[in-house]
Amino acid sequence: MATQRNVKQDNKGIIAKTLDWAYEKALGGLAGVDSAYDLGNNFLKQKGSLEQQVDSLIKWQVAKAATSGFVTGLGGLAVMPLTVPANIASVIYIQIRMITAIAYMGGHDVQDDRVKSLVYISMAGNGAKELLKEVSVKAGEKLLSRIVEKVSVKLASKVGEKGAVSLGKAVPVVGGVVGGSFDAITTRIVGKVAKKIFIEKGGAGNSFYAEEVFDKGESLEE
Repeated sequence: MATQRNVKQDNKGIIAKTLDWAYEKALGGLAGVDSAYDLGNNFLKQKGSLEQQVDSLIKWQVAKAATSGFVTGLGGLAVMPLTVPANIASVIYIQIRMITAIAYMGGHDVQDDRVKSLVYISMAGNGAKELLKEVSVKAGEKLLSRIVEKVSVKLASKVGEKGAVSLGKAVPVVGGVVGGSFDAITTRIVGKVAKKIFIEKGGAGNSFYAEEVFDKGESLEE
């Protein structure tokens, strides 16, 4: 029992570090991969409304999450200073980059801790509803740390669903294949959450209020 708790704690800590690594690389870019800024700008050039542009971005990222060729092409993952299975690290990176691109497209400062907090909350997928009720989204390092901890717990649980018992015992990141179906579904849900938070409810100039982000009883899985 104690061993299981230790494994969960280890996984949570490793995922927290992976989230921060992915956020940094999403903004700065990886070798051969556009940054979140470039990704957002590419889709802002497309025809249609902002929501249609964001929908196109999400659709494209879902396809990438389900494609092993894209994952193995992420050269920057090979030098990631963490010991995490490639399928987990790569999908976290893809999703973080997608969310920050959506936030940027909505006119938000993705360098701001308040926005960063909401990016991490988006990573909780359907758990974002519950998480938003628990926290008051204001700028501040202490709040960001709390959110990272809570999101890491949720993601560690998802890692368990994919069969990773202990991330600390995994081989170094050198490539690998994403569990396509699972990761495409979670990426789609995460994208819909980010769209709702940063575009539909929190467009530039609008305030963020947890109770306004989701309508009562609303599902994100359709």
